[in-house]
Amino acid sequence: MKWITRARPKTDRIACPWLIAKFIDPAAEILYVPAGQVLDAAAREDAISFDAPGARYTHRGARCTFEVLIDEYGLDGDPALIRLARIVHAADIAEDLDSDPAGPGLLAIGVGGLDVEADDHRLLEKGRFVYDALYAWCQRQVPAAA
Repeated sequence: MKWITRARPKTDRIACPWLIAKFIDPAAEILYVPAGQVLDAAAREDAISFDAPGARYTHRGARCTFEVLIDEYGLDGDPALIRLARIVHAADIAEDLDSDPAGPGLLAIGVGGLDVEADDHRLLEKGRFVYDALYAWCQRQVPAAA
């Protein structure tokens, strides 16, 4: 399936494709388009829109798109994923930046990534390692399931 969002990803738009590919749709094709073109491009490409105004999956209430996807796809039984969601939330929601000690670091990586990589798909590929590593770290932080 094609999934589509706004170009120049930093936090939610790197975290969500990682989540989608790892837990929801391993064959996902991620498309990045200019912000104002997401919904039209989604219709034209028969793609699922995310993290854009009016998208199928986007911020809802106080939750970032990453959290919305976890809820929508029933992934909330994974304590490490929930721990990672708190970090992504802190990095993505400006007023909640201090809600998790790892949030500012993830935000710094996201913002800095935009400065060192001009190609959104290469940025996503590099970001996948960051999220794999964070998820592995989160698995160490939560108690093992009984």
